Formats: sequence, structure tokens, C-alpha cells
Amino acid sequence: MKRVLLLALAFASAHSAEVIEVAPGNEAVLPGGKEADGIIGDFLLRSDKVEALVSQNAPNRRANMSTFYGEDGVTPGCLFDLTLRGTNNDQLICFGPCGHGPVSYVKTVPSKNEGEATVEAVTTAAKNGGVFKLNLYKVRDGVQGIFITTILRNESDKEQEVATKNDFSRFEKTGTVEGGITYADAVDPADKAGYAFVTLKLEGTEKEGGNVKLAPGKEVVIQRFMAVGRSPAEAVGLCLEAKGEKTGTIEGTLLDEAGKPLVSGALMVPFGKTELPAYADTSGKAIVKVTPGKKSVNVVEMGRPSFAAEISVGEGATVPVNAKLAPASRIRFDITDASGKSIPCKAMFKPLTEGVQLDLGPKMRAHGCVDQYHSEKGLFTVQVPTGKYLVRVVRGGEFSSIEKEVDVAQGAEVLVQGQLKRVVDSTGWVTSDFHNHSTQSGDNICGTDDRLINIAAENLEWCPTTEHNRLYDWLPHMQRLGLTEYFATVPGMELTGSRQHFNSFPLTPKPRTQDNGAPVWNDDPRITAITLRRWQGEIANRWIQFNHPDLSNMFIDRDSDGVADGGFVGVSGMIDGSETQNGNETNILADAPFMITRKPGTIAAKASPVREFVWRQLLNQGLRVTALGVADAHMVYDNGVAGWHIYLKSPTDTPKELNWDMLAPHAKAGHVIVTNGPFLEVTTPDGKTAGDDVRSDGGTTLNVKVQGTDWIDIDRIQVLVNSRPDPKLNFTRATHPQMFKTGAVKFDQKIEVPLQADAHLIVVAMGENSTLEGGYGTSAQAKMKPCAYNNPIYVDADGHGFKPNGDTLGYELPVGGMSADKAKLLLDKDAPKPTPAKK
Repeated sequence: MKRVLLLALAFASAHSAEVIEVAPGNEAVLPGGKEADGIIGDFLLRSDKVEALVSQNAPNRRANMSTFYGEDGVTPGCLFDLTLRGTNNDQLICFGPCGHGPVSYVKTVPSKNEGEATVEAVTTAAKNGGVFKLNLYKVRDGVQGIFITTILRNESDKEQEVATKNDFSRFEKTGTVEGGITYADAVDPADKAGYAFVTLKLEGTEKEGGNVKLAPGKEVVIQRFMAVGRSPAEAVGLCLEAKGEKTGTIEGTLLDEAGKPLVSGALMVPFGKTELPAYADTSGKAIVKVTPGKKSVNVVEMGRPSFAAEISVGEGATVPVNAKLAPASRIRFDITDASGKSIPCKAMFKPLTEGVQLDLGPKMRAHGCVDQYHSEKGLFTVQVPTGKYLVRVVRGGEFSSIEKEVDVAQGAEVLVQGQLKRVVDSTGWVTSDFHNHSTQSGDNICGTDDRLINIAAENLEWCPTTEHNRLYDWLPHMQRLGLTEYFATVPGMELTGSRQHFNSFPLTPKPRTQDNGAPVWNDDPRITAITLRRWQGEIANRWIQFNHPDLSNMFIDRDSDGVADGGFVGVSGMIDGSETQNGNETNILADAPFMITRKPGTIAAKASPVREFVWRQLLNQGLRVTALGVADAHMVYDNGVAGWHIYLKSPTDTPKELNWDMLAPHAKAGHVIVTNGPFLEVTTPDGKTAGDDVRSDGGTTLNVKVQGTDWIDIDRIQVLVNSRPDPKLNFTRATHPQMFKTGAVKFDQKIEVPLQADAHLIVVAMGENSTLEGGYGTSAQAKMKPCAYNNPIYVDADGHGFKPNGDTLGYELPVGGMSADKAKLLLDKDAPKPTPAKK
């Protein structure tokens, strides 16, 4: 009897609602998932159905950097995580009832009823301009969601205006359906999660969502229910039940042609005029609560004919929908390297059949994004609508490509098989990108695994972890995905604020703390640089770089008031590198420091700085930090990795052997080639390369070699001498056809550069009459012209050490606040006079 009683108590305890204040040693209770953001000190509410996390009251507590901006951009006392119990599938970033901001306290509240658990977050009137705010979070056993009650009370002697709009972040697909229910679908449908919330009680105002004026002593009470399900349709159905609506049940059984569960299928269910998906579980079941009545439902899966049914759902009744779909049309891939080993790659699909619309999934994911599929291995299958396609498979700018036209019949499988062979010899250099992001950064919702698959598919070999305002390490993800042999990483961060952003690494994450132990940004870049240099102790190889810098603001006009003041004096000596390329521009040969731009659909023009030109100007003033090209990727499609990146000199060509200790000396020395694809090598007769100093009388010889795969072409080589294009050192395929080649090697020549004085030399390789479409398809990077250039080689012509010549390339160093009109006047001058060189 005693044993039975103990078992019964244990069972009850395991399933009864509870609150756990997370402490050191019990961090394992925190829910997991793509957007899980719990740390030590937060409050976990658990019922037998769900797990919910409410954030504690702590300095700078927020789900991530981009939860909200501004002085009140903190989110203590908000709902950070909500997932089905034990699934570790949180997709919610933050729900802030009636907004967000500082609170007075967050604490557990004793529950009056058995099987309930409650946490409250309070902002006292004394700290909130006279308005008392209470958010009460409650879970209840047997209920698949959380009850959230908000009280806003005016405790002042004056009328107050209060906000009733909820924060609900961050999803791509949201909306409102019948009954005033707000829903959200997971960013990646493959994650099979959905949310919905509805107001159950509203007092003190006729409607919510806007600002309400409260007389002294008056209050607003809002009670909501938020459901979490395996799909948005399931979550909406739970909200209908919570509202007390009459409901029936649709029970879908989704099977393939062989009678096996159709786990990637969806039952599309109407809620008023909106159709929402109910995703099949591992058994092929999709169960949804709906209001009674006639319903038109569909079962869908990419590559299969859909199944439609007209049904009538009665109150309290369960209506089965048994769907057995026809075989899928699909393309199977078997892609290897030259040795026959399966390798990461990217497949792109161009429909050739009129009327075929292809949407493989959201831009943020690797396994199906618009018309591409990025894979961590060469064996994969993609289901597509029937029709003809031009399929291209690529793996960055060093490997050959595969192109095949296929005709996919209904229910048929077509094989695309081949080898991606390395055609570029980049011995002694590795492909790298110092600046990319995933959902950990907060300003995007690209899955971390998706970002890493994207990196591997584009053949980047060394990429530090640089999430916004959060120390993080991609390595555990890479290990789980089996990608450590393809590229290496080091933990670090991007430290971000309203002005200059910084990347820095290596830094060590401190898990389950705010921002994983990251420092706080400062508006003065010198303070931020010093903070990063000394954070967690100074180390010799700590890297600090400017991200997408406003060079005028940093080095010329720190107040951006139109008056040159030297910028932030001394900051150049505090950083190691600075991005010259971030975006899809190829302006390294621009002839002015700004251009007139106008956003589509607007009348007003603006003067936009040309970062590459300003960098060239500053080189002549003595600025010497490593130039970098980065993708700054926030998506997989359109803004994925490997647009702009770099070649970094390395003692090993084996990615799994790479580490920052061996790469740091080369990065800090400027041994970097900036590229969006071509591999450019520039050396002097004594073996010096990008970033090096050379002693040479009367000039030097540059050995210039450019390589690229079959979708990269180069038709111009231009040597810049002290940042100026030398017309005598301008070689094009049209004017010097004998110097250019076809095949992987595009150019391989010795170029004599006569010099009478010190000069830094940059070689620009450009494909002026081609694009990168062959490597990026319909993605935004495709429009770029192939381009690569080296960090300067500094030539000392007189033996007294290199001295910059001070030339500003015909324009004054640009200050802030440049108007379009002023810029136009400067650009319209016949021929700007060059600034006299220093003597």
C-alpha cells in the first residue's frame, strides 16, 4: 500500500502545475527551441500540457537585442517562451501584454486552486507616472495554453493615457480570424508550431489595441488566453474553446500513396475567410477544433495533387478526413566531390513550364527557400510541382557547377547526379566571412542551423560567430549537423547600438545569463573598442572591427554637423579591421565619395556615401586597418552568405584544422583579399602580398593571378596607385585580349608598376560585362558584378619608410549632413582639382 501511495504521489507531482524560479544547478528545466531565451533567475510555469517562461526583473533583461529598441526597450515581466511540455519547440520571442518596459518586481503568487500556477509582474504607480500595471500569468493542468490578465489603474489625481497594444514578436505569418483571434505560424513550417491568443474579458474600455484615457481611480482589465499548438489551426481551435464557443473536431489522417504517414503534409482548415494549416504529426494525424457548420478542407503537400473534401461539423462531433495523396513529383540529388564523397551544396530551380509557380519555403531557411535548397550533404530530395526545370547545383566560387534540364512528371522521381570539382587552386588561403547572423541576433529569424548549412553550401571555410549583442558559439550546432570538417568558427559577437557597430572575437559565452555575458555598447566608439579589448581579460589575438561604418562620422566629422573635426581621434589605433564591402554594391572604382540616390516611390533624393571611395581617400591620410568584405547575412535567400567575403592567408588548407591563433596574425597584418567570388592573388617578386610593406626603388612588379569557377568571369584588371586608377595600368579583355584567359584561370600576368615616390598599390579585378547570376540565381547577390581587390601593398620608394601622400582624390574629405543639392553641385563640377600631395 505504501508503495502504491508513493507512486500515486510521484505521478501527481510529475503532472501538477508549478512555478520554478530558475537557479544555478537547475537550468535544465528551461524550455528549448529555436527562440528559447530563458536564463537563471527567470520564472518557469509548467502544467501537464505546457511550459511557459516569464522574464525576471533584472538590468537589461530582454529576449534579444532586437526585441524592442529605445530607452524602454527592456522586457522584464514578459512572456518569453511558450511550448508544449517536453517538446523543446519554443518559437515565441516575446509577448508583452499591453506593451513592455521596466517593472517593479516579478514574483510567484500562491494559487488558490489545485492544478494552477501563477506568476505576477507589477509596475507600481510610483515608477510608472501614476499608472499601476499588473500582468498575471497562469497555467492550469489540462489546458493547452496560458491565461494572461492585465490590470491598468490610474492611481494619480490626473487623467492618464495608457497603452493597450500587445507586443507579439516575431513571426512572418500572423493575422486575425473569426472571433477576434490573433494567430501566428512558426517561421519554418517544418518546426510545426503555432500560437493564437484571444481576449476573454474586457472591462474599462470598449476595445483594446490603442491608447485609452483613464480618469483618476479608473482601471482597465483585460483577460486573455494564449494557446500553443502544433500548428496555427490547432492553436486557433483551442482559443475558440477557451472563449466558450461551440465547437466540433476535424480529425485528419494524412497518408501517402503507400499508406504511410504524410508527416510533411498539412490539412488546410477555414476559419472564416482565412485558411490555416494544421500540420500532420508523426502518425499523420492533424486534429483541429472548429465552429460547427459546413467546411471546405484541403490536404496539401509540395509535389502532390491536393485532396479536397466538403464536410459538415456538428457541435461536439468528430468528423474524420481520411486523405491518401498520390505519389509526389520529386528531384533526387546525388552530389559528390571529385573523390566521390558527398558534400554540402546549393541547388537552384528555374521553372521552364509556363504557369509553374515554385515556392519551396521562407527566405530564412536552408531546406527550401523560394527557389533554392541548401543542403549539408549531397544526398537529398526536393519535391516540386510537375513540369520542366533548369536545375543548377553550385558550391561557391571554387567549385565547378552542374546544370541539367529535367522534366518531372506527376509522381515521378528524376535524378540529378554529378561531381562538383574544385577548379580553383587557393592553396595558402581560406574563404572566410567575419560577419553573419542567425535568430540569436534578434534582428532576424533565420534559424541557426539554417545559417550554418548556408555557410557550408557556399564553401566558406572560417566564419566567427557574430550574433548581435549576444556572446554565442556555433560549434555545438556544427557538430550536430556534421559540418566541422567543412568550416571552423570561434565564439564572439557583434556589439550593436544606435551608431557604430563592432564585431569582436574570440570571446567566451557565459550560458544562461543575460546576453550570455556580453558587454554593453557605448556611443563613443573608443569606449566600446576599449571595452571589447579588455572584456574577459586582454588577449593578444582579440579581433575588433568596424561593421558597415560611416567612415565620415568615425574619422572626419564625429558630430555629423558638416564641420570636419578629425572624427573620433585615436579610434583607428583601437581597431584591427573595417568593412569596405557590406551589401550588394561593387563601387571600388567609383570616382566620387557620394552618389545621389532616391528610394523607389519617393520624390526626395539623398546623398549616399560611397564607402569604398572614402576608404581610398583615408588610405592616403594614413589610415591602415584591414579592409573586409562581408555578407552580413540575415537570411538564406537574398541576403545569404558568400556575396561579399574574403580570402584570408592561412598556414593550412584543411578547414577542420583551422583556428584563430593561426589566422589572427595574417588578419591583423592585412593578408586579406576582398571578393564576391573571384580568387585574386597579388604578390611582389620577393613574395610580399596584401597588407605587406615592400622596399623598392623605381617601382615594383606585381604578379597578378585571378581564378574563378565557370559562372565567374573577369574582363578588367585595374591597378590603383595611391588609390587612383592609373590609366596606363588598366587592362581589359577588349583592349588586351591576349592577357585574359578562359577556364578557371582568368588572368595570370606580371604588371610593371613604375614609381617615383612611396605608394600603396591595390589591384582590382572586375567582371564589368557579367554578373553572379550563375551562382545565385534569382537571389539579390546575382546582380553583382564579379569583383575582387587586395588590401594595399605599401611600397617604400626611398628607404625612409612608407609615408601616405595626403591626396583626397579631387574631393574634400566628406563631412556629415551632406544634402543632395550640395552633393549634386560638387558632382556637377567639370573636373574637380586634385588635392595637392604632401611634400
